[in-house]
Amino acid sequence: MEAMVDKNMSKKLQKSYFDVLGLCCSSEIQLIENIVKSFDGVKDFTVVVPTKTLIVVHDSLLVSQIQIVKALNRARLEANVRVSGETNHKHKWPSRYTIASGALLLLSFFKYFYSPLRWLAVGAIVVGIPQIMLKAFAAIRNLTFDINILVLITVAGSVALQDYWEAGTVVFLFTVSQWLESRASYKATAVMSSLVSMVPQRAILAETGQEVNADEVPLNTVLAVKAGETIPIDGVVVQGNSEVDEKTLTGESFPVSKQKDSPVWAGTININGYISVKTTAVAEDSVVARIAKIVEDAQIKKSKTQRFMDRCAKYYTPAIVVISASIAVVPLVFQLGNKKEWFHLALVVLVTACPCALLLSTPVAMFCALSKAATLGVLFKGAEHLETLAGIKTMAFDKTGTITRGEFLVVDFKSLHNDISFNTLLHWISSIECKSSHPMAAALVDFARARGIEAKPDMVEEFENFPGEGIYGKIKDNEIYIGNKKIVSRAGCNAVPTLEGYETDQGVSVGYVFLGSCPAGIFSLSDTCRTGAKEAIHELNSLGIKTVMLTGDSHGAAMRAQDQLGGGLQAIHSELLPEGKSRIIKELQAVGPTAMIGDGINDAPALATAEIGISMGVSGSALAMESGDVVLFSNDIRKIPKAYLIAKKVKRKIIENVVISMVTKVGVLGLAVAGHPLVWVAVLTDVGTCLLVIFNSMMLLKEEETPPVREKVRGGNNKDIVYNKPSTAVTSVPTNVEKKSCARKCCGAESKQKPEIEEPLLITCE
Repeated sequence: MEAMVDKNMSKKLQKSYFDVLGLCCSSEIQLIENIVKSFDGVKDFTVVVPTKTLIVVHDSLLVSQIQIVKALNRARLEANVRVSGETNHKHKWPSRYTIASGALLLLSFFKYFYSPLRWLAVGAIVVGIPQIMLKAFAAIRNLTFDINILVLITVAGSVALQDYWEAGTVVFLFTVSQWLESRASYKATAVMSSLVSMVPQRAILAETGQEVNADEVPLNTVLAVKAGETIPIDGVVVQGNSEVDEKTLTGESFPVSKQKDSPVWAGTININGYISVKTTAVAEDSVVARIAKIVEDAQIKKSKTQRFMDRCAKYYTPAIVVISASIAVVPLVFQLGNKKEWFHLALVVLVTACPCALLLSTPVAMFCALSKAATLGVLFKGAEHLETLAGIKTMAFDKTGTITRGEFLVVDFKSLHNDISFNTLLHWISSIECKSSHPMAAALVDFARARGIEAKPDMVEEFENFPGEGIYGKIKDNEIYIGNKKIVSRAGCNAVPTLEGYETDQGVSVGYVFLGSCPAGIFSLSDTCRTGAKEAIHELNSLGIKTVMLTGDSHGAAMRAQDQLGGGLQAIHSELLPEGKSRIIKELQAVGPTAMIGDGINDAPALATAEIGISMGVSGSALAMESGDVVLFSNDIRKIPKAYLIAKKVKRKIIENVVISMVTKVGVLGLAVAGHPLVWVAVLTDVGTCLLVIFNSMMLLKEEETPPVREKVRGGNNKDIVYNKPSTAVTSVPTNVEKKSCARKCCGAESKQKPEIEEPLLITCE
């Protein structure tokens, strides 16, 4: 009953996105919080400072989007509702008040030629100050203390000292800085914002040609996609040939050829040709929707450094304000001369109380790094994972589907049971394997189809998956086990079948079939390393990262992959169960921070155990994608060292930004203490520092990292490599999550020549 109530509640709630262009830094979050929380219908809200975005979950019956916008705009936050698929950015040019203020200030310079022109500086103040004043009053009304109040006090102080030109300069510099920061932030986060808004909204039904909302399209609907159009929902091509641009997902610049039965993804573009696509997911479960969700979550989650900066800012600003007030009071209490200089010094100190540059130093850099990684097809689920990746010392790789292609070929298959024909055995095996999504299962299904044997997964009963061992299914009371050596004990057999040519040390993966406890078949499969895997491993080694393989496959298959990698791996652990991989990760963590890269359900525990888990998103299992902290949306693991280099670079950028923010403030204060308390210089420095921090962070979007090359690569020779072959010679053939329907699209496969398949018999073994 509670679940029903929660479901009904979630249907009533609406998630709305607002562009808050008047948001400067995280110091203004308190103001927004006070406004949003004043509404009864608001369930939750999130403020994303770099993208100037407010996300509100609310009951649309109690509070509307317009009400929220009006409340925000009463605080002069320049808010508007974000239209789905669009990113608003109104400030292409400064406001007319800012331009007028600047023009009057410029004309006031001519006071040296005509004295009355000095009063134009007062006009510059009058024209520009309302924007600041309204925001300051709104902050006071909501019991918050922000930069607008600091600037208003500074301007009032300068006017009281009759320094009108300085006051006008402060007003103009501050208002123009707001515009410049808005423009710079918009460019810095444009890539990330486009990823969030790239979910297609409309789809065309192939049968009727009717255009409908993408979120209304049910499963197994055939859609029409013309040349130049975006594919709206994940699916498979059922008609036509084309080339598809998958750059938005994988980062690959070359189009991918698509024909019948080829998978296609929402958000990718059909370059040429007409194709009909049968949907394999609903819009909200498509890959691009999952990407948008990951990107949105990544924006919300703060890094440890950012959280630390926010905590410091809470104490920094009040402390500086108190110091400024104390400096202003000193000449009055002690009856000191030259009060004007003391007051100027107090105003300079007050301006340095603005923490904007310090608060922007981390989030903007993180967003630029996340954007850069996203263009490569690497999505981080949060900024904290970038920080973690930068400190990684060891990277552990799964073999099948990660280092290798995961596209197995059946090298040989032999029946060990005289009472059943080869074709019948293969028919049973392919029918059961159709319910598994592991690459080895696909190889066996394809092997059967190549021999004209049609799988019938509907006849399989009690299908069960045993991670790290194999699978089980019952066909007409025959209990069939398929897997590696670990499946032997589960089948109830006392000995592992041996056959000449099926030794695991020959570099092939060996599987076994049991009918009950009787050995019924044995087969061998081979796999090859992915293109670029060798380069990726050696590049990581050159960066000082220790590379390790963790696999459930046989020791021979692991060594074969090591040979293809040119001996790049520094340690190999084979024949592992999922819990064995987690155990090895914990051992590696004792030496240093460890990352795990995997794609299957067997990798999920290790991905969760490691400091950072990197999952193969498109090719990997859903559980691996959920368990990973980073999702690799292509099969090219050469992007892993690139992501590592981005993480290292953003760490340096944050340090640079913090140093810039602090040094400039100290410099201005030093100049003031030395007898030159220039308020306009303090404002200019504050504005310039904010822009410098943003532009320095934006360098991450443009720079290409070239990894250093060391002459001696760790693990490049066999002396440095550790091979772990357990004393119990067992091999693990991992399988994937149970699926209720055939995952191989083989259920309706036609065959020109159908071999005779015997009626299933009940087999017993004495």
